[in-house]
Amino acid sequence: MPTSIDQENSSTTHLANVSASSKSTGVNEAAPEGTNRDFDDQLDTLNALLERENRIKEGAERFLKLPLNETMRLQVESELEMATGEIESLTRKIELGASSSRLALKSPVHDAPETSRGRRRRNGIPVNRRKFAGQAPPAGVRFRADSDDRDRDDFRTTLAQANACIKSLNSLSRPITSPPPASPSSTSSISAAGNDRSRVDIMNRFVCILQRNLRVRYEINLPEVVQAIIPALSDRCSMRCRAAAYRLIRHALVDSDSAEELHKQPLEWFIVKSLARDNKHAIEREQVIKLIRTIVDIVAEPRDRRGITGTKTIPLSEPIMRAFVAVAEHAEDLFRPICVQTLAEMVLIDIDLVARSGGIRFLLHALGEGPAEVGPILAATFLHIIDSPRTRAYLHLGTDLEIALSAITDAYGKGADHADRMRSCTKIIQLMLRTWSGLMYFCLGDQHAIKSIVNTLRIPSLETREIVLDMFFDLFNIKAPQWYKTFIDGRRLTMYRKPRAFADQLADQKLPDKAPETLKLTDQYIALLVLVFTDAGLIDALTAMLEECTTGSNLSRKATLLMAEVMQMANRVLPLGVAAKIQAVPRVFNLAADYNRGEHRIVGTSALSAIDSFNRNRLRLQPSVRNARPRANSAEDAVRRGQRQVEQVKIKLGMQMDDKTFQSSLLETQVMLTKDSAKWNFEMLQELIEGPLLNPKRLEEAIKVARFMRRLLSFFHPFTHRFSDLPRKQPNVRWVRLGCSLLTTLLASPDGTRFLASEDDLLKQIVKCFAQLDPFNGTSESDPIFSKHRLSETLTYGYFEMLGTLSKHGEGIELMEKFKFFTAFYHLSELRDREDLITAVITNLDYAIDGHPRIVLSKALTSSDVRTRLYATNHLGDLIRDSITPVAWILRLLLTQIYDQAPEVCELAIQFLEEACDAMEVLQLVVEMQPTMDHLGEIGHPLLLKFMSTPMGFRYLYSAGYIDREMDMWFHERNIYYVVQVEIFLSKVFSSEAAEDDEDVLAFDGVVPPHFYGEMSKTELGCQVLSEKGHFSEFSHFIKQHGLESEDLELILKLKSILWAVGNVGATEGGLPFLEEEEIIPAILEIAEHSPIPSVRGTCFFVLGLISSTTQGAEILDDYRWEATLSPLGVPTGLCIPLDLDKFISLPAWDPVGVKGDGDSRLIPPTSHTDLEVISAIENLSNTVIANAASRSLARMKSRPEYRSAFSSPSVFFRALHTVSTQRYRLPVRRYIFDLFTTELDGELVLELSACANSLRAPPTFKQSEAHMNRVVSMFGLKHARGASESDDEDDDMDDAVDETVNDRNPVMITLRPVSRIIGFDK
Repeated sequence: MPTSIDQENSSTTHLANVSASSKSTGVNEAAPEGTNRDFDDQLDTLNALLERENRIKEGAERFLKLPLNETMRLQVESELEMATGEIESLTRKIELGASSSRLALKSPVHDAPETSRGRRRRNGIPVNRRKFAGQAPPAGVRFRADSDDRDRDDFRTTLAQANACIKSLNSLSRPITSPPPASPSSTSSISAAGNDRSRVDIMNRFVCILQRNLRVRYEINLPEVVQAIIPALSDRCSMRCRAAAYRLIRHALVDSDSAEELHKQPLEWFIVKSLARDNKHAIEREQVIKLIRTIVDIVAEPRDRRGITGTKTIPLSEPIMRAFVAVAEHAEDLFRPICVQTLAEMVLIDIDLVARSGGIRFLLHALGEGPAEVGPILAATFLHIIDSPRTRAYLHLGTDLEIALSAITDAYGKGADHADRMRSCTKIIQLMLRTWSGLMYFCLGDQHAIKSIVNTLRIPSLETREIVLDMFFDLFNIKAPQWYKTFIDGRRLTMYRKPRAFADQLADQKLPDKAPETLKLTDQYIALLVLVFTDAGLIDALTAMLEECTTGSNLSRKATLLMAEVMQMANRVLPLGVAAKIQAVPRVFNLAADYNRGEHRIVGTSALSAIDSFNRNRLRLQPSVRNARPRANSAEDAVRRGQRQVEQVKIKLGMQMDDKTFQSSLLETQVMLTKDSAKWNFEMLQELIEGPLLNPKRLEEAIKVARFMRRLLSFFHPFTHRFSDLPRKQPNVRWVRLGCSLLTTLLASPDGTRFLASEDDLLKQIVKCFAQLDPFNGTSESDPIFSKHRLSETLTYGYFEMLGTLSKHGEGIELMEKFKFFTAFYHLSELRDREDLITAVITNLDYAIDGHPRIVLSKALTSSDVRTRLYATNHLGDLIRDSITPVAWILRLLLTQIYDQAPEVCELAIQFLEEACDAMEVLQLVVEMQPTMDHLGEIGHPLLLKFMSTPMGFRYLYSAGYIDREMDMWFHERNIYYVVQVEIFLSKVFSSEAAEDDEDVLAFDGVVPPHFYGEMSKTELGCQVLSEKGHFSEFSHFIKQHGLESEDLELILKLKSILWAVGNVGATEGGLPFLEEEEIIPAILEIAEHSPIPSVRGTCFFVLGLISSTTQGAEILDDYRWEATLSPLGVPTGLCIPLDLDKFISLPAWDPVGVKGDGDSRLIPPTSHTDLEVISAIENLSNTVIANAASRSLARMKSRPEYRSAFSSPSVFFRALHTVSTQRYRLPVRRYIFDLFTTELDGELVLELSACANSLRAPPTFKQSEAHMNRVVSMFGLKHARGASESDDEDDDMDDAVDETVNDRNPVMITLRPVSRIIGFDK
């Protein structure tokens, strides 16, 4: 039904014309059968639409029942609302059609859906388009159950609707022939407004069609769409009409081919003028910028890794780009931030286009002086450009990127107000120096940029140097503890003690034993930074700061602190020979030994004394956590030994107490005299329990004779509500400890055990308290002793600690079995809302004795509650950490957790297993258990890699087929994934805004993550398999063939991955022979010193550090002048530094590429003097020195009648457009130039501009004569000898005289470039 479809999708005006034409021709007017047939067809169409909307409604209602995010839920609700409205409208239409066939025939029934939506739009109600109707629904959900034929019919219908919209837009642009109205101006304005509204409605409907069915975008003819909407872009149309037109173009783009097709259409001058409009036209400018961003996104979409940055072409002309750059340059423009970010993206895609349009110059200026929030983005952009030799050729060495340092290097004389800008600048410098591209770029030219940063410390009057010092602290990753402030303030550190909490934390913390010096990637890079900056004179600059003041200041002490930290860091991360040169600080010693000048000696000795004090107190105040194990010769350990001896002596004396003293002590406790525990002598109680009562005779006396024990234990009975009702506060916690000590004392003798078992009700009452919660018991209470409130607010929690004390002794476990505590625990584990009880039980029970406590723990590990399983698994990990020797039953329980259904439980168990397997004994024990881990997927790989490092584990995995399978995966895929993960970690850990709790940063602690090939080479069988597979020889061949690759990104990424694989193999004793056999180390050194890609050089730097982690590897590298850092015992630490620093750190210099753009094309000079004057004045507007004079001259010209033709001439307008499109003009100036001309930009004018572009273009062979080149026209007229002080009236007379002269002469020939000579002043 093509006729009905056309009616459905055309505008109201078009429908009226069609119906009028059909009436005039009389087609089917007198044929009732045809009329009925048409009505039946229309009714069928309405019923089909109604059925379709019902299906949409049902699908949306089902979709809303699913878990959706906020955005998708709003879209579905909007779809449901629209479908409901359409159902009501269609139902009304069908009812009207059934009652009156004539009414149905006359009414545009097929437009019913559009009419209702159009009505809502006209009433101001926002219409949410169906953004997902044309897209595939999520898996398992289908919006519509249409068959393929129905989908095909829907697409055809939608495509016909789209074509109808194009026809409607074309019809609105045709001139309407009608008799002239009575008032032409008013009628024409009303007609224009009506056309605008019609165009906007049609274009918005067209966009809805494109959003609903994405396939239509591929079928429509884009040139036809552009030609149809060009009239909507003219100046006489409204702002909203132009915005709707740009929006329609944006939605019509689908791929790079359509973007290229759009580039061929005559739209650039419309876009240029729209970008130049003021903020009143924000809606229109927003749509233009969105269109440009869409083109950029489409070009960047194909993620083809082949090729280097900036090799794609963005289909945007230079005039559009210069207009876009002008918006980005204007500081007060609303769209400046998004334009700056878009330009940064464009640089990475098509650097040549941005360079031709002056975008790189602007981005560099924004990096140095722009807003602080875009600084990191622009810095990362330029660092990416530097990484490729092709793109960094667009930068001028020594002048361009160095602008990022300007806030610091030009800080002299700026005052304290400049501090905020300096701080933001230091963040940018840190970001750049923590990347290989930035570090190597700044080291070019004999480290000129690095030295300029260091030399800012030498300026005595620069008060903001503290900001630069803080930058160095952050750059070298120096963490400032609390006592640094004391050091900087000049106070003595000897009075500063280590916090007790910190000491307790170190004493309680047990870490797995690791090598004392483990390779860290961050340490290796910081070692290079220290070497670079000390080579650039950092120590000398800090010494110069010390010489400024003999008495010392906070700034000088901070400089001393930085010097001490750098020397300490050099001692840790640099080879001994290199570190010795730094630590010699010859200038400081020369000052200290200068007896001729007292102030020098004071400065030198003060600095040396401060550094010595810093080093002496560093270990005392800030011990290394890793090496903080108790030592026999430590001062703290001597104190502990003395305290233990005193306690033992007191216990011995207490056990030897006589009867009289014992009786008096019992009375002194006040237990026999009062039940009020507040009046008891707690210290005496504690001494009795931990001393005399350990004697069985005294304990028997306390139980039977004095009845002391019965009165004391009654205090702890739950139902007496004495101990159990005490608030859970710090002063009361001592009663919990006393109760635990009392049970320990009772269990130490048979009498005490018998007393607990038969004579006292403490254990019996605790069991009854558990029975209150037991659902199988039926004796529930309204306020049980172990309620959640009591456990959190009172000392009731102490009963669990007491039960834990019982579980430490065999007699205690027998008592717990007798009173059926474990049965109660098993029942409690089934309570779904009281996980706090079972967690308290498993936390306090002791598992040293095999029996019920371990069964309780295993039951908690398999509880139905995920939170309980997580807590129990976490406690299991704590047990492993606390155990001195590997415990098989704990490991066996932990291995069962890797089969848990909850992934978080599996991950936690794997994490503890990995940590425990750092110890070789534990790893050996776990391998012997031969767990199956195929079901774990990715989370199990790190643990399996640890298995590979042992011969037994490797044989087990090899027999299971894991080795062959993983080896192929690593060879083809995981090598790439490995290098990506390492580089992401390094970029985040060195980022100035890196969060400490970032999951990616915490994924590994900076130690080189395990590599499959590296773990394989740790065993003899692994080396044999690696040799048989032949992978290493392929790696060697690839490195030698593509080591100096600089263009293909895919090859560069593969090269990095292979280098990491080779480095991990070379880091083992068994793998190093592979490198020697293939002679791969010289090839890696060649890449490190000659690769044009800085990031590849950095990869080689880390790889050489890996190779140096074995003694033999360090010796080999020493022959090539790469020295390894050794521990005090002579063991390589995995850090390696080039002795010839410049050879590694310096990139080869380059010649900047010459950028040639549209600006190099010339126009034939104008023949008219008025045109010449106008164009010359417009050119002068680009010169900031004479721009004001040129503006005044243009204003005078526009007011004079002889220049009016120039300001309405299409050729002059084209020359002005060509000028602003080939030179740099600020946005207000561009706007001023457009406002000068009286021409309206529309389709006809664009055609005339295209004709001017062809006719005015100068041929390549065109040459100007010397006279024409020297002839310069100014805003004051032709060159004359009168002074510049003459009045404007005289200038006007002069201009009139010149007009007559110029007309008699040959046409003036000029080039459209900024005027280089200024006329109007005497020589």
